Amino acid sequence: MTTKVTFLGGGAMATACSILVADHADQEVSIWARNPEYAGQMQNDRENRRLLPGVHLPDNVTVTANLEQALQGADFVVAAVPTQFLRSALVGAKPHIAPLTPIISVIKGIENSTFQRPSEIILDVLGNRGVVALSGPSHAEEIARQLPATVVAASGDLGLARQVQRMFNTQRFRVYTNLDLIGVEMAGALKNVIAIAAGIGDGLGYGDNAKSSLMTRGLVEMTRFGVRFGAEPATFSGLAGIGDLITTCVSRYGRNRRVGEELGRGKTLAQILAGMESVAEGVATAKSVFEISEQEGIETPIMSEVYRVLFENKGAADATNSLMLRPLRSE
Repeated sequence: MTTKVTFLGGGAMATACSILVADHADQEVSIWARNPEYAGQMQNDRENRRLLPGVHLPDNVTVTANLEQALQGADFVVAAVPTQFLRSALVGAKPHIAPLTPIISVIKGIENSTFQRPSEIILDVLGNRGVVALSGPSHAEEIARQLPATVVAASGDLGLARQVQRMFNTQRFRVYTNLDLIGVEMAGALKNVIAIAAGIGDGLGYGDNAKSSLMTRGLVEMTRFGVRFGAEPATFSGLAGIGDLITTCVSRYGRNRRVGEELGRGKTLAQILAGMESVAEGVATAKSVFEISEQEGIETPIMSEVYRVLFENKGAADATNSLMLRPLRSE
């Protein structure tokens, strides 16, 4: 029996993950891309030339701009649009999604207006159903080229998580299960903010010692923030936490790290975003994290300085000084 999996979004991660799912002969894949010209190019050329040039789409992957067609008969829906656009995409998709269809999220962010995680937005718009977060160190550029990678499928429903595990697992993509949906989603969102800070250090030429220290203390902040909202501390020591943090902070593919690097070199945020093909989720997440931290009294010095550089025009070097000159304390 064939399982149909529909991806909402035609970006790099949707494209890469569609290739994983299509690796299974009993799984049919449909990608919905909002722009008809973009969808037509992918369908005809069998390639996402804009974001993943040179990567071939398998024959059992169909790309369309027709939302109803993409979702017709879908057994699973994969949400793969930026967090800030997720709600509107789901509202449009809702009439075409069956009531009990599970949703898989590969999104890493927090909605600015509500402070909701992707799974919470999904449940808010679509109603009660199974939700799984697929997250971990997983740049689309490497997944699509079948380089080895390992992630987690997180859900409060272990049976559903195991289904998703089997759906995405391939010889080059290993999937573990995890019950801590809150922690996995929090880690995926927060690491992007720390990656901006790591990039700022790169742009300023601060070196390896600074980046190592920043990532270590950044992980402390991520854990502290996530635990406040019900996450398990151990999750941040796993693939979705430190694993994803390392990749995002060091990789040449990391969009958030690249934003930080350009900031460190003196560019404005507007200039940087204008030149980017894809969304850097950490920019919007930094705003949410700062506001939540202020409201809840959560100590997040690194992420707060990232916010000030992004939204209050604080100089990158000045932000570094603010962190280095904080009162001395025990680790």
